[in-house]
Amino acid sequence: MNKDFRIVFMGTPDFAAHILKALCNHGYNIVAVVTVADKPAGRGQQLSESAVKLEAAAQGIPILQPLNLKDEQFQDSLASFHADLFVVVAFRMLPESIWSMPPSGTINLHASLLPNYRGAAPIHRAVMNGETETGVSTFFIEKEIDTGKVIEQRRIPIGEDDTVGHVYAQLMELGAITTCSSVKKIIQGDITPIAQELMLAGHEKLAPKLFKPDCEINWNQPCKNVHDFIRGLDPFPSAWCTLYNSAKNEGRSFKFFSSKQTDIPSSNELRTHANGLLFPCSDFYLLIREIQPEGKRKMDAQAFLAGNKLSDWQINMLGN
Repeated sequence: MNKDFRIVFMGTPDFAAHILKALCNHGYNIVAVVTVADKPAGRGQQLSESAVKLEAAAQGIPILQPLNLKDEQFQDSLASFHADLFVVVAFRMLPESIWSMPPSGTINLHASLLPNYRGAAPIHRAVMNGETETGVSTFFIEKEIDTGKVIEQRRIPIGEDDTVGHVYAQLMELGAITTCSSVKKIIQGDITPIAQELMLAGHEKLAPKLFKPDCEINWNQPCKNVHDFIRGLDPFPSAWCTLYNSAKNEGRSFKFFSSKQTDIPSSNELRTHANGLLFPCSDFYLLIREIQPEGKRKMDAQAFLAGNKLSDWQINMLGN
C-alpha cells in the first residue's frame, strides 16, 4: 500500500533531509522532492546545494528547484507527479494553489507543541524562554501559517543546561518518527485532526524569526534568564554583547557559549573561575566556559586570558 500512495516532499536544511531519509527507509513512495535553488556560498561563491537536494539525489528521487512557487510551469510539473500527499518540513510558505493540490492534503512538521511557538524559530525561542519541555507537531497546512488542524504531537523534556543544538538534534529524531507515523495514519485513514483553537491554554507564545539585535545579551537580568538566553542560541546563531576595553578605549563584540548558573553573588566586575569566566547578572554571576571575540575563533577562558588582562574589560549592565 505504501508504494501505491504517492508523496512529494518539500524541505531545505539537514533537519528536513533527515526526515526525508526516514520516510525513504520506511518504504514510502517519494515521487519527487521540492527544495530551494542552488545558491553561491563561501569565499569562492561556489554553488551550494541544500541538504534535502543531496539526500534526494542519493535516493534517486526527481528534484524540483523553483525560483517562484507561483510559476505556472513549476506548478504544472508538480501536478504531473499525481501525488496523493505533500509533506513539508522547514520550507517556504506555500501558496494555496500548491498546498490544496493533493487529494489527501499537505502536512507540515513543526518543531514545537502547537499552538505555542508558531513561527520561524520555535526551538530557539522555547529554550530561550526557559521552557521545561517542547516537542513536534504534524498538522494540515491551511491559509494562515502554522494554524492548521494537528494530526499528532510528541514531547521531550528540556534540561536546565540543554542548548538549542542539543534540543535540535533530539527534535530531528523525534520529527522523523512523528512524520512517518502521521503519514502511515493518513494512508490508513486513521486520523482525527484537532483544531488548534481547541488546544489553546492561556496566552499563546510565538516564535518569530531571530535577527542579530534579538541575540544581544542584557546582563541586567537574573542569572537564570541570561543562562536560558545564551543556551537558547548556542551554538547558532550565538548570543553576543559588546565588551569595552578601558586600556584601548574601544568596544568589541563577543559571542558566548557553554554557560552555567552559579550561586555567587555578583558585583560589577568580571572575574575568573577555575572553569571559565564569571559575568555579572542582576543577582548572581554566570559562568561562561567559551567565548569568541569578533573575527577570531572560539576559545576557552585560559586561551582568552593568555592574551587579555581581564581587569581591562567591562560590560554594560544597562543592557539593551
